[in-house]
Amino acid sequence: MAGVTRPVRVLVVDDDALVRAGLTMMLDGAPGIAVVGEAADGDQVPAATDAHSPDVVLMDLRMPRVDGITATRRLRARPRPPEVIVLTTFDTDENILYALRAGASGFLLKDTPPARIAEAVRQVAAGEPILSPRITRRLMDRTAVQAGAYARARATLAALSPRERDVVMAIARGNGNAEIAAALDMTLATVKTHVSHILTKLDLDNRTQIALLAHDAGLA
Repeated sequence: MAGVTRPVRVLVVDDDALVRAGLTMMLDGAPGIAVVGEAADGDQVPAATDAHSPDVVLMDLRMPRVDGITATRRLRARPRPPEVIVLTTFDTDENILYALRAGASGFLLKDTPPARIAEAVRQVAAGEPILSPRITRRLMDRTAVQAGAYARARATLAALSPRERDVVMAIARGNGNAEIAAALDMTLATVKTHVSHILTKLDLDNRTQIALLAHDAGLA
């Protein structure tokens, strides 16, 4: 029917049945969201994705057979994959970076308020990455990067045009497309085109990885 928007389809992946039940109950009651399936371990994610066609996967980090980072990497390597939000109690710098580099579009802690988790699902489904404020501060505070990573990031970004580099730096500051358009005096369509070209040129999956690359290169 015209004017009717399909709800965001969510797959919940967690080895704790109580956590799955709680997330399912909470998200199913949120406007514009429908939990379409559950999985108890990372090795069940491919079959559950095929069966339910989710838009967003809420992924636990630590599971007994296949961990969330490995499951995320495998899932994001598939054609037209769903977005992934890692939802965990483990927020070490290594876990955050591994998850984001594996292709996750967000990283939230399990103590995040329910309304914020629901909003993150909608935001990621709309193409905007999400990190909890505490994690964002920690990533922004990472001032020391390995020399090799710095050099590789600089060399990679050299493939971009000056305007594309401006967009990269705006993404690294956490700006959304509308904010970038206003700051750089572009149309929204032009910003989206630049972002698409950047992802293709740099062989990246999402905006979060663009931001990480900019941080590695010392640009943000």
